[in-house]
Amino acid sequence: MDLLLIILILGILAAGFQAWNIGANDVANALGTSVGSKALTFKKAIIIAAIFEFLGAVLVGSHVSDTLRKGIVDPAGFEGQPELLALAMLAALLAAGTALLVATLFALPISTTHSIVGAVVGVGLIALGPAAVDWPTVGQVASSWIISPVAGGLAAFTIFTLLRRHIFNSPHPLKAFKRISPLLIFSLVTVVGMSILFKGLKNLKLDLNFGEALPASMLIAGVVAGISYLLIRRIPEVKPLETNRFGTGQLRAEFGSVEKVFMKMQVLSACSMAFAHGSNDVANAIGPLAVIASVYQTGQATASDTIPMWVVLLGGVGIVIGLATYGYKVIQTIGQGITELTPARGFAAELAAATTILLGSKLGLPISTTHTLVGAVIGIGLAQGLEGVNRKVVINIINSWVMTVPFAALVAIVIFQALRLVMGI
Repeated sequence: MDLLLIILILGILAAGFQAWNIGANDVANALGTSVGSKALTFKKAIIIAAIFEFLGAVLVGSHVSDTLRKGIVDPAGFEGQPELLALAMLAALLAAGTALLVATLFALPISTTHSIVGAVVGVGLIALGPAAVDWPTVGQVASSWIISPVAGGLAAFTIFTLLRRHIFNSPHPLKAFKRISPLLIFSLVTVVGMSILFKGLKNLKLDLNFGEALPASMLIAGVVAGISYLLIRRIPEVKPLETNRFGTGQLRAEFGSVEKVFMKMQVLSACSMAFAHGSNDVANAIGPLAVIASVYQTGQATASDTIPMWVVLLGGVGIVIGLATYGYKVIQTIGQGITELTPARGFAAELAAATTILLGSKLGLPISTTHTLVGAVIGIGLAQGLEGVNRKVVINIINSWVMTVPFAALVAIVIFQALRLVMGI
């Protein structure tokens, strides 16, 4: 059997393994807050993921793949050695999947972006040397790992602080919520609409510029917000209760009514989060496989500008299966381990994270969904004060982040050298 065909078959299996691990670990960032706040059951979360993760992967996912396929290690460095390039990408997929699997065993949400970038850097170093790695691009990617949690945390802190001030601390929380909810829904739908319409439907031959996408998104958001307002205003008033839950004054039964609506709103934000996750992180599964497929088709050490649809589909399916079979461990960490989440808090975290992630996706950066969502959840906790965050869990997560890149690079080097020995390349 042709050597490149063997590597392609192994690459398909490795990409499936990588996508499965993304679903088991990183997809918790899309749905962990919804499950943790009890806005969604695990079964319903799987259904939402099956739909929106897949749509995000198919419709928008190819944007980020260019950074991973050609931005970290230039395939031109493997000129005249197509088998070596294909083997390097195979090793990267296996190493990244291994790093994710180990983290999932310990219920730690690590960055898929960290794992795959570390693995690609590792094989680039061992195969071609330090000069082959595009260090400025790696630095740009690394900067997103810092920007992501900070931006997500600040956004979530701000959103929930405003919700608490203008709704939960209001003398009449339900009335305040009815007044503010259209703006919240309008903001969320606009973000989701822009993520889809602004150069996000190239695979469907629909490529709108910013000036076209923004008014269209706002129009859709306005209609949805208007319909939602008509429904929310019909919620009946309730009598107050003497219960102190938030520590910000007398809790009224109105809070219960408000949280019930936030549950429904969080389903909408969970859908957008799942879409954002699929659009960004499917590239971490399919990027190296796209290189292998290109090498097999052309027989040259090059990466095609077009990612085959079957490669995108493989990534989307693998992510959903990974969530359904093993995603519960990391979901528990995100949803319950960092801070206590309610539907309102979960909504704020998801809205903040979705905005940050989709912006990164549009910029072509493999932004870390993990860092963004964890940062957003920490921001929600900090809005309650330092005691609102489980610092031990956060420290363990940060330690795992620090170890991910060198671990993935080391595993990639070992696997690459082993594959070269076995295949005689």
